[in-house]
Amino acid sequence: MIRILESSAAAGLLRRRAARFSDAEAIVRPILEDVRKRGDKALLEYARKFDKLERKSVAVPRAELDAAAGRLSPQFCKAVQTSAKNVRAFAKLQLPLAKRAQPAPGLSLSQIVLPLESVAAYIPSGRYPLPSTVIMTVVPAKVAGVANIMVATPRPMDELFGTAFILEATHVFEMGGAQAIAAFAYGTRTVPRADRIVGPGNIYVAAAKKLLAGEVGIDFVAGPTEILIIASEGNPRWLAADMLAQAEHDTDASAILLTTSKSLAEAVAAEIATQLTTLPTAPTARKAIDKNSAILLVASDEEAMELSNRFAPEHLSLQDATLIGGVRHAGSVFLGPTSPEAAGDYASGPNHVLPTSGAARLRGGLSAADFVKVISVQQLNPQALARLSPAITTLARAEGLEAHARSVEVRRG
Repeated sequence: MIRILESSAAAGLLRRRAARFSDAEAIVRPILEDVRKRGDKALLEYARKFDKLERKSVAVPRAELDAAAGRLSPQFCKAVQTSAKNVRAFAKLQLPLAKRAQPAPGLSLSQIVLPLESVAAYIPSGRYPLPSTVIMTVVPAKVAGVANIMVATPRPMDELFGTAFILEATHVFEMGGAQAIAAFAYGTRTVPRADRIVGPGNIYVAAAKKLLAGEVGIDFVAGPTEILIIASEGNPRWLAADMLAQAEHDTDASAILLTTSKSLAEAVAAEIATQLTTLPTAPTARKAIDKNSAILLVASDEEAMELSNRFAPEHLSLQDATLIGGVRHAGSVFLGPTSPEAAGDYASGPNHVLPTSGAARLRGGLSAADFVKVISVQQLNPQALARLSPAITTLARAEGLEAHARSVEVRRG
């Protein structure tokens, strides 16, 4: 049964359990080093040991991907296309643009936007296969213009292979875990090196990404999924369904409702109990509800927003859309009672690869901007350089960098 607590209990509830990355890092570190040293040979050994790989190579032939797509139902293919259309439209809005400015005569400043050359999308397929994550990672990369888009997943499933084929991923590899992250980070004879690795995964995948950040670009190190809902009124059945939709992901997932209404709190709690009796994923959802979830009674919407910003949730659902102005930290926001988080998971357009564990204080979700680099360009004519010369030389000498100052002064003659 979900707990109903006073807001004074918020501190303990909102204090996330620290992921035990130290344990996971100790396990994955030798795997990363082994793949770095032995390449494909080590990769295949781990793939056969952990993922039960049966093929001779982790590379999935194009013909196999085509065949998988052919086995998908028309309804599934239509759903992929609907989702991809909206994700593509939103990704185009997110791309940085090439721009030019002239802040002073003779001083021309601009930026050029170039796609990364090679990116890798990690697609989990443990408890649930996630073709939606193929869409959320491949489509923004294509919008950005990335030439080599690779997908890795440890289980050969038509929904995953077929979706990758439909969306024209360049390569698909049947591999998972830390060994897949290592292969993308270092490159092997079979697996090209990636400039950036994106996508969710278990704690071992997260630990591998954390250890290899710097060797390769990553999106973020993700923890358990979470939703925070703020509702002073609303349909208890809908709210309960939204909380269970998050809870069914994983036993470590969390679903929190903040409300000023005790009667709504009690009604939602009763609905959660009722809906669990018929939910196929109840064994997972019930543990997440019992361990990590709660309904908090707050004094006002303002207090609810303050608690939400402290938590910086991955998903924030605001039943009252007028509260949007108070949002400072959230991965993605869902406004109004007919904007369920599940819409964002699948088809509305914004990305569902989102920061968890408070990382929403630092950044938003995965976007097309993660697949490009912005390069600054500057051009000064002689007059512009002469006008800036006093500022440049003064600052350079204040830092003790005499050659910097002289490199400007030498051009005066």
